[in-house]
Amino acid sequence: MSFVLLTDSSADLSAEMVRELDIQVLPLTFTLNETNYCNYPDNRDMDPHLFYEKLRAGEVATTAAVNMAQYTEMLEPLLQAGQDVLVLAFSSGLSATFQSSRLAVEELLEKYPSRRLYTVDTLCASMGQGLLVYLAARKRQEGASIEAVRDWAEANKQSICHKFTVDDLHFLKRGGRISTTTAMVGSMLNIKPVLHVDKEGRLVSIAKARGRQASLKALVDRMEQTAIDSGSLTVFISHGDCPEDAQTVAGMVKDRFGVQEVYINYVGPVIGAHSGPGTLALFYMGTER
Repeated sequence: MSFVLLTDSSADLSAEMVRELDIQVLPLTFTLNETNYCNYPDNRDMDPHLFYEKLRAGEVATTAAVNMAQYTEMLEPLLQAGQDVLVLAFSSGLSATFQSSRLAVEELLEKYPSRRLYTVDTLCASMGQGLLVYLAARKRQEGASIEAVRDWAEANKQSICHKFTVDDLHFLKRGGRISTTTAMVGSMLNIKPVLHVDKEGRLVSIAKARGRQASLKALVDRMEQTAIDSGSLTVFISHGDCPEDAQTVAGMVKDRFGVQEVYINYVGPVIGAHSGPGTLALFYMGTER
């Protein structure tokens, strides 16, 4: 292997895919009932279904960005072993994780000047970040150099489209993403927001739909407007413990676009704490975000 590809667990990649792609994942942390947990791809600290059941029961989860020391602890042994490393980090528009990686990289390069070590602010989240990592790993498998993969990720990250909806507005309200009034009116009228991650890597509402099925269809309608070469697309879908809805959207995508490859996984606790049970997200390469 020419270099190490490292990301953080907000990419929401399954343990199986992490093994298949041969990537390293730095776990983010979350807290429930004053107990800290790590969000590993194999969910060894907490099963995601149990996590969402706890949220449904009214428990409150909090999250923390990866700090510089955690990045250093993961990166330094790789550099000591003579490895070069490319970090693909969680959006700076949603977390301080990228900033921590940048500080760690700057410090470690002073200590290991002969190593090649880079970090990219993906401006992506959940399996949007996962999709960028997946495609970067494919480039590496094709023999691309660390600089070529870094440059490809920088050039293509704005093409990773994130379209998602939530089922319970309470979680977006608590995180300050929507106002209390919007949440109350939306809940009363069964209005579901359609959101995306914008060019600055921030969470932004782009439309509204009346009812759950309409909001799921709206995700696929949005995809139709911007998807690139849809038949050969790889599509990722992540969900907040609503696997049936994920399968519904996967079916719509396959029927409408002839897409062959659809990968489904949970929205992990780090993002799920803020979006809540019933979150459904669709990710693909598009002409613009």
